[in-house]
Amino acid sequence: MSIKRKRRFHAEVATSSLSDIMFFLLLFFLIISTLANPNVIKMTLPKAKSNEKTNKQLISLSVTEDKQFYIDKQPVAFEELETTLMNKMGADKTQTVVVRIPFNLQVQDLVDVLQIGVRNNLKFVIATSPK
Repeated sequence: MSIKRKRRFHAEVATSSLSDIMFFLLLFFLIISTLANPNVIKMTLPKAKSNEKTNKQLISLSVTEDKQFYIDKQPVAFEELETTLMNKMGADKTQTVVVRIPFNLQVQDLVDVLQIGVRNNLKFVIATSPK
């Protein structure tokens, strides 16, 4: 009677190609991380997912693309904007001013308008369009 040896099957993983795959993954993530720069992403502002509507009495401050200012559809020069806005508010400082400004104007233009509200302790809200 012949004795047979039991041959066990040994599972093997070919690791020679894993180094190539890891190299390509590393290269891929390095290239993608250099392209993912937040300064490159173009955004169309202001848009918001949630827009709140209110029934309060509001004062509308609109700025056009050529930097013309309107308070409730009446044209106002930027130099006279603060005094006209304060006259429009009167004694009631709790009114809200809705700033309507195009998305393609510079941030400095928005900051110049908002500084008027900071100086006079007014409540300013930026109007957005739904997304």
